[in-house]
Amino acid sequence: MSLRHKAFSAAFAAIAATGADRWGRGLAQGRGAILTLHHVRPAASGGFRPNGLLEVTPDFLDRALSLIRAEGYDVVSLDEALARLAAPRPGRFFVTLTFDDGYRDNLDHAWPVLAKHGAPWTLYVVRGFAERTARLWWLELEEAIRALPRIALDLPGGRFDAAAGSDAEKQRAFDQLYWRLRKGPEASLLSVISGLAAQAGIDPTALVERECLPAETLRSLAGAPGVTIGAHTLSHPMLARHPEEVARQEIVESKAWLETTLETPIRHFAYPVGDPGSAGPREFALAREAGYVSAVTTRPGHLFAEHVGHLHALPRVSLNGLHQSEAALKALLSGLPFLLWNRGRKLSVG
Repeated sequence: MSLRHKAFSAAFAAIAATGADRWGRGLAQGRGAILTLHHVRPAASGGFRPNGLLEVTPDFLDRALSLIRAEGYDVVSLDEALARLAAPRPGRFFVTLTFDDGYRDNLDHAWPVLAKHGAPWTLYVVRGFAERTARLWWLELEEAIRALPRIALDLPGGRFDAAAGSDAEKQRAFDQLYWRLRKGPEASLLSVISGLAAQAGIDPTALVERECLPAETLRSLAGAPGVTIGAHTLSHPMLARHPEEVARQEIVESKAWLETTLETPIRHFAYPVGDPGSAGPREFALAREAGYVSAVTTRPGHLFAEHVGHLHALPRVSLNGLHQSEAALKALLSGLPFLLWNRGRKLSVG
């Protein structure tokens, strides 16, 4: 765990130890919170798990839902969350569950837990993952570094050379290369990782097949009680880094494909990556123009009354796989970490 995440863990523990998660609610808590999840599956073994922040265990999800209920919070669908934003129920904090990308483990491991608790949920689907034409490039990078003893690349900004023998060396190599590539053009990122995956003998299409739900399963899932399907673009690009016509196509055509494939209206959208560098005012406007009722980011925060006027720039709260504890969840639901993170602002829509 990095120093940054160790600091988060210490902060969550301090909030729990002082009882601030309870007495701070009136100061920091909004009307509700939309939770972000990706993978839900049994804990993996091994020390090199650079994408471990994207996965929680079924047991933690079970404990989280039990805690949410015990705290007196309501677990509601995304449509109900929007209704409560517009017409709040005083004293009834709500939680909404969303899952990004369309992973197989959401059905295998998350859905049984959600059904046990009667918890509705939203699954944001990428067409290219369902049809095996897009790439899980962050997973390709992980698998390539796991397979190779050394990473040596000629990059646009200069040579990258790092040992990758031990788990610790692999983690450092991943962190350094990941963020270096993220700072550059997405086309360069995809090209570099494609070459590295080929060097390691990694089949990108096989990874998507292994991890993601196919279109035929999504057809069976659509309309199931408590399940809402939303769009998550055609190919999972960082939209703000692309020309407007590309971003519009990704947003509009993913909605059209899902509606045709699933024969159901698609009302909700999630921006890939979802941080300010991947989705901003231009993308918010495009999602609204495309006819979505809501669109979610990964900007951290609770939902406040002011978000009624910004339904295409909604914040979420990440259930991070590195912080699977009751203390972390209580802190996040109190709103206190976001009061500090957002410097007292309720909105982050710029």
